[in-house]
Amino acid sequence: MTTTAPSQTATPAEPRPARPAYKVTPARVLRSEWAKLWSLRSTWITLGLALLFLVAFGLIAAFQFKSRLTSGRPMDRDFSDANALSLSLFGTNFAQLALGVLGVLVAAGEYSTGMIRSTLAAVPRRLPVLWSKATVYGLIALVLGTVGVFVVFLADSGILSGTRAAMGLSDAGVVRSLLGAGFYLALVGVIGVALGALLRSVAGGIAVLVAALMLIPGLTSLLPSSWQDHIGPYLPSHAGQAMFALQHDATTLSPTAGLLVFLGWTALALAGAAVRLVRSDA
Repeated sequence: MTTTAPSQTATPAEPRPARPAYKVTPARVLRSEWAKLWSLRSTWITLGLALLFLVAFGLIAAFQFKSRLTSGRPMDRDFSDANALSLSLFGTNFAQLALGVLGVLVAAGEYSTGMIRSTLAAVPRRLPVLWSKATVYGLIALVLGTVGVFVVFLADSGILSGTRAAMGLSDAGVVRSLLGAGFYLALVGVIGVALGALLRSVAGGIAVLVAALMLIPGLTSLLPSSWQDHIGPYLPSHAGQAMFALQHDATTLSPTAGLLVFLGWTALALAGAAVRLVRSDA
């Protein structure tokens, strides 16, 4: 006698929930770059160093000036015509290097680790990645630089109170100069991002940044005087310094002209980075 096993009817599998369709939007790209930036330990360290340079060197310059003034010792050339504003901005040259180097790392660091391939796979149009990196880091550098210069100026004003270098926020041109210094530091950071994306090398980006801000202005002193007067004011560092200088003469640009020239250098660096990002593979 044979028995037939009862057939088991297969129950249909439950349909899987449809995966939500994610759309690449500028806001999401900005959030992604914000998260990546703050996830790096180098971001916290370098921003801290930039703020330390800005505040510490400004305070040291003010204390040094007051010490020489009260002791009757002769003033150095850097301190002969100094005031509270120029002394508080003494650390700008050091802070710009820290912010510029971090800008290079923000862009070139992804190429050195290979993470840029994942980034461009998520954002196939590519250019929003560059704009987001520059925007996020530029805003961070703007806030840090502006807060830093205002803090050190207020501290230096208290230190130098009662001396011939004393100044306050109500003095003509002071607020404009402090805002110009903060904006200058922000643009240096954006140029660093552009150089990192253009050269795709941390060492190469830092080398070009240092050369543009420090070496080339020194080399122009070897040129004839007539050439220096026509070329020097339009160099990135000299144009940037005109943005926050309190006094100007015939050999320097006005604050507005300096801003426009420095914006032109920034746009040129970003344009070069954008062209390479679009035309070449990661």
